[in-house]
Formats: sequence, structure tokens, C-alpha cells
Amino acid sequence: MSSELNIKSKKIFLAGHRGMVGSAILRKLEESGYKNILMRTFSELNLIRQSEVEKFFHEEKPEILIIAAAKVGGILANNTYRAEFIYDNLMIESNIIHAAHENGVEKLIFLGSSCIYPKLAPQPLKEEYLLSDYLEFTNEPYAIAKIAGIKLCENYFRQYGDNFYSAMPTNLYGYNDNFDLETSHVLPALLRKFHEAVSRRSEARGQGPENYVKIWGTGKPMREFLYVDDLAEAILFLLENINANDLYDKGISHINIGTGEDLSINELAGLISKIVGFSGDIVYDSLKPDGTPRKLMDVSRIHELGWYHKTSLEEGIKKTYEWSLNNSKFEIKN
Repeated sequence: MSSELNIKSKKIFLAGHRGMVGSAILRKLEESGYKNILMRTFSELNLIRQSEVEKFFHEEKPEILIIAAAKVGGILANNTYRAEFIYDNLMIESNIIHAAHENGVEKLIFLGSSCIYPKLAPQPLKEEYLLSDYLEFTNEPYAIAKIAGIKLCENYFRQYGDNFYSAMPTNLYGYNDNFDLETSHVLPALLRKFHEAVSRRSEARGQGPENYVKIWGTGKPMREFLYVDDLAEAILFLLENINANDLYDKGISHINIGTGEDLSINELAGLISKIVGFSGDIVYDSLKPDGTPRKLMDVSRIHELGWYHKTSLEEGIKKTYEWSLNNSKFEIKN
């Protein structure tokens, strides 16, 4: 490991600062005294357009780069908008990583996803399992795009010595999450479903509508969840302490970030129903896909480097639910 004592004075471009992940990283950077942070909205800089990205890098000359920009969604969105998920993400990462190389960026951290691992990979998921078998079909386009980003970073390091590497977070949740039932991930979708069920029941004073919540699949898949503020702390830890050669010298192209703990979707639904105050039935739509049976990250490497998550799942869900209520994220539809 190496420490960059003057890193807080560097010009940092945080791509995707408005998303759940990017906004959490921005909060953490600002809390930690980083002041020279470049940010652009989509209307100011379309990362899918190569010419716009090249112009931005030529004019601004960022020294540090964190790529949290991506097109993201849950299993329904991934499986429905397959072409958009692979094209948009390939273009974003390709444009940024190449422009970073061309303009001499000193350090780049690319954020991927645990969906990069094969569908039936041994558990927990070690970094070495990348490309060892076939992917889960429903999110294959997104996964392929993220794998391409990992390999771009790795090979710009191998050919040019660029200090570019990747971090693979597990399933994330927290402030600024997406609660749209058509495009969200499982945890925020369940929060909204249970909240709406409680609200409707309350409005009906216990007399209908039906007192149950229906969720996708069998409830059997196992999932791991990391509070997004913990991820932000992990990215800051990597930024200040880890360089590309620290990973590539160990034979890995990226590093996992997670809790090392998982639970079934059924158990998650039970926990959320308790937090929200729902006392009805949980019904499973087994005709809907489950996705990968289990996705548990092996986080031994980042633990060895000195980083551990801090927020328990129950605590993180309570914080997320409170934030969602305070920010009117649930629209009740009758």
C-alpha cells in the first residue's frame, strides 16, 4: 500500500455524482476535506458522447477520477432494456477511461457490480472467479459492460502503466436510491411495496384492500446488501491507500467490497415488513425469475487491507426508510 499525502489538493472528477453511489461518495469526500471536486450533470456533459468527454478532459485536466456513472436497474429493467444497458455502459466507461489515459490522469477507480461473476460460481465470490463460467441471463448485458470496464482498466495498466483499477461492490441501498417498481433493485422495491400496503390498509381502516404483499420469485435466492455510505468510505479508503499495482501484483484485476454476510429474499422481506410495520401476508410469484441463486462476496482481500463495513442491515434499512419518508419518495397509487 502507498499513501498520497497531497491527494486532497488534487482535482477530482466524480462521474455520476447525482446517483445513489456518486452522491454518497461526494458526501464522504466533502466530509473528509476534499474541496477540488469536478462535477457535471447529464445536460452539461453527456458521457455517452466521445467528443464531449474528450473536450471536457482537454479543458479541465482532472488528476483523479472516480467512475460512479452508469445506467443501472433491477432485474426487470436489466432484462427489458438489454441493448441500452450494454451500449450506454460500454460507451460511458470506454470514453472516460480512454480520455483519462490520453490526459494523464494519475489515478482512476472504476465501480462495477457483483453481477460480473458467473451465475453458478462457488460461494463466496472470489475476485479470481471472474470469467470462469457463464453469466446470469437477465443481467448479462450489464455484466458484460462492467467486465469490459474492468478489463479496460487492467490493460491500460498492463500496456501503459496507468494507475487504473476497479472496485466491485455488492448490492447497494441507501439515500438517493431508486424506488420505482419498474426499474429499482429488490431492497428499495420491497420498502416501497410494504410501505404502500401499510398506508392503504391504514386508509381503509383495516377493511380491505387485500392485506398481502406479492414479491417476485420464490424468495429463496440469497443476497448480500451494503449500505451505500459504507461503500463511500471504502472508496475513500482505496483512493487514499491503494494503487493499481497493489492489486495487479497479487494477480487480481479488481477488489470486492461488501459485508461478507447474506440472507434470503424471504428473510429480507420479513425484516423490511417489521421495520415498516406490515403485519399481513407475503405472497411469492414463482412464475417470475429468481435470478442468480446466491451472490455473496468474498471480502477477505479488502479486510486484509484494513477496511470493514460499519452499518448493520437493519440499521441501514431504517435509515433508508426514514430518509425516503422525509423526502417523499413513496407515491401512493389507488
